[in-house]
Amino acid sequence: MHIAAVGWIYVTLMMAITEETVIAGIMTFFLYGVLPTVIIVYLGGSPQRRRRNEEARLRMMQERQNSAAQASKHDADQAN
Repeated sequence: MHIAAVGWIYVTLMMAITEETVIAGIMTFFLYGVLPTVIIVYLGGSPQRRRRNEEARLRMMQERQNSAAQASKHDADQAN
């Protein structure tokens, strides 16, 4: 997906270079190139972000369970 984004940025840069004024070129580059590309790349990365967040949440739950189990074992050892 990133190769397509780089290609689109290149195309819009070439479009921007052919504009008559510098302001029109800058607006073309950012509004036709950078802004849509950033949105598409962000939306395309959503499943990966969701998966990483889920894995982090599961890892945190496992650590809490392990620490709770160790604490209860430690309390049981001290009671004896």
